[in-house]
Amino acid sequence: MNLTKILTVLFFVIAIGVGYLLYDGINSTIQEEKEIERVENRVKAKLEKIRAAQEAHLATYGDYADTWEKLISYVDTGKIYIIQRTEKITMLDYGAEKSEFFYDTVGEVSVKDSLFNPNYDPRQLPRLPHAPDKFFSLYAKDSVRNGVSVDYIEVVDTYPFDKTRSDDADIEQRRPLRFGSRTDITTAGNW
Repeated sequence: MNLTKILTVLFFVIAIGVGYLLYDGINSTIQEEKEIERVENRVKAKLEKIRAAQEAHLATYGDYADTWEKLISYVDTGKIYIIQRTEKITMLDYGAEKSEFFYDTVGEVSVKDSLFNPNYDPRQLPRLPHAPDKFFSLYAKDSVRNGVSVDYIEVVDTYPFDKTRSDDADIEQRRPLRFGSRTDITTAGNW
């Protein structure tokens, strides 16, 4: 065998090795992104459940549950009232209309049955889906703003699966998954 054939075989083997390393690097990045997306979708679904429970708590009691114990108790034993609204419109003599609204409670359903699976364990609500020993951060407070009582809520993933998410990120979508705000009256999520 001459030197050219040996070098050709050697370079061919090196090219195959480099090609495999490139393929493996790209494929592992793609798989990692898929795993991050899968876990974050589970976190978003849990945040949506917490938000629904908090909104029901607000509708029932007039404020958000400020501790996990209150929210868990509400989900476990609380009721959502079904209200029927009727409107009566009366024509006045001078051509205007007078509207009267009547509200009647026609029934109730349990929070657990209406917002969750009946077999759902409410004690799992504050736990992160990807780290069962870690919990969501819950902030709920009422305050007076411009003479009006307002309620603030914020629930944050305290242990993001995607390690590139940080609280000091300039882009809101790169911060840990959350809904609500400590300064604005919103329940919107950052996803």
